[in-house]
Parts: sequence; structure tokens; C-alpha cells
Amino acid sequence: MGMAAAASESRFHVLAVDDSLIDRKLIERLLKTSSYQVTTVDSGCKALEFLGWSEEERSNPTETSVSPNIHQELGVNLVITDYCMPGMTGYDLLKKMKQSSYLRNIPVVIMSSEHVPSRINRCLEEGAEEFFLKPVRLSDVNKLKPHLMRTKFKNIMGNQEREESKEEETGIRTQKQQNVGLNKSNAMRKSSDHEGLSLDGLRQKYSGFTVITLLLSLVFSLCFLIFG
Repeated sequence: MGMAAAASESRFHVLAVDDSLIDRKLIERLLKTSSYQVTTVDSGCKALEFLGWSEEERSNPTETSVSPNIHQELGVNLVITDYCMPGMTGYDLLKKMKQSSYLRNIPVVIMSSEHVPSRINRCLEEGAEEFFLKPVRLSDVNKLKPHLMRTKFKNIMGNQEREESKEEETGIRTQKQQNVGLNKSNAMRKSSDHEGLSLDGLRQKYSGFTVITLLLSLVFSLCFLIFG
């Protein structure tokens, strides 16, 4: 593996879930061999806690209360989980993640030491990307990369769409502000024009009144001179 490829893959963060310490250590070693960042937990409940799934969402699965900020900070790109675990099976974990609007896009891979076709089909139908038989081998781990790359591409496209949407909203707000400014400017100009017309009318009115006054004064003066 080249330096560039290793640097690229090292940005992928995988959450491994297994109640067996031996299996957790094995999958952790295989993932780190492939230059992935790895976090391990021993139960489905701890996996949900790590992903930010709240107690409220557990009691009411129709409500999505996972914080998007928590998810972005953790940056989990894939979850690989054992199927048979006490309390919450890998299948249950898969279902809960797919019910969450913030977690459903994270790829989930199921592992099991038992080859049960109905179990495998059920997990794949629920949204699992792969179903590995234990012990997991390096060749299995190599199958994770396409899912990680596809998810990364979707995230990039999603971020671009969000940025374009923000830019479009900003453009609309700017245009509205410009329109408001133009309307105010036009209103002020019209008001100024009306004021100008009114002043001109007053000037004309009082100018005519002054001429009449002067004429009357002149007539009275002549009468005084003639008849005085």
C-alpha cells in the first residue's frame, strides 16, 4: 500500500462492536492493518451511546434525537458488529441505526460465527452492506473500502448540495434586501418630487399675489396725486 493510499484510508473511522474480547481484538488488529482508525465497544447499547443515540430515542423510536454535531465530531464512517450479543443483537443495532435520520447513512456490516441463510437475508434486507462469517479475515476487511468510499462520496455531494442551498438562500435574501432598498429609494424620490412641486406652486402663488399688490399700490398713488 502506497503512502498516499494509506493516508487516505487512515481518515476512515470504523466502530467495531462485539461482546467477545478475543473477537474485538482480532477485528481491531485487522482494521488497523488496513490503516483504519478503530473504536471498539462490547455491546449494541454502548455503540448507540457512542454514536449519540439518546435515551429518549430508545424509548420512542419514532423520535430522532441524535445530535448531528456529535455525529460529525465522532466521524464514524462504518459500523461492524457481531450478530449474537446479549441485550441487543447486531440485527437490533442495525434496525435502530436505520430508523435514525442521522445514522441511517452509516454503512453497517454484520459478523457471525453461524451460517444461517435466513439470518443473513434478514440483515441484508434490513440494510446491512455485508455479512461476514467468523473468524473475519483480511480479505473480508478489504471488502469494506468500496462501502466507505461510496459513503464518503455521498457525504461530499450532500455537503455540496447544502452549500449550494445556503448560497441560494443567501442570494434570495440579498435580492429581497436590494428590492426593499430600491422601494424605499423610489418612495423617498417621489416624496421629494411632490415637495418640490408644492414649493413651486407656493412660489408661483405668492409671486402673483405680489404683482397684484404692487399694481393696487400704484393705482392708489395715482388717485391720490390726481384727486388729492
